[in-house]
Amino acid sequence: MNYSKQEFERLFKDSYPHMYRMAFSMVENTDDAKDAVHQVFAQIWRRKPQVADDSIRGYLLAATRNQCLHTLRSRQLQRQMEDELQQDIAATENEGREELLQQLRQVIDNNLTEQDRRVLSLHYDDEMTYEETATVLGISASAVNKHITQSLARIRKTFKIAK
Repeated sequence: MNYSKQEFERLFKDSYPHMYRMAFSMVENTDDAKDAVHQVFAQIWRRKPQVADDSIRGYLLAATRNQCLHTLRSRQLQRQMEDELQQDIAATENEGREELLQQLRQVIDNNLTEQDRRVLSLHYDDEMTYEETATVLGISASAVNKHITQSLARIRKTFKIAK
């Protein structure tokens, strides 16, 4: 093949539509298909392989196919890396959440009375209303409110959380 500028431009204009259609059928994305074809032409211009004129079309289609396979492998690798990153982030968040919950349990166990713990457990863990909690514990709803308010204040103070 002759690599003069005019011959290369003619080759590009004649071959681009076929190469693009094949690339698009493989990668199913307009930009990726265009990139694959342009990458093939850039490589051919740089390397200037010795290909017979009657074999150039097959050579270009094979090179386009290979470039598309490379693109698809890169996509798959990128998806795998993104999935692994998301899993790592989720694991880190879960570890942080578990650590925080463990600290909260220690604060509750060490800084609250048994009655405070029962009130919090019924209200937050069992999702009971103030009235339901009061009935179970045999105290008034205002006493439940007082226990919850004071308990949360102690927890905030221990964690130094502003109200």
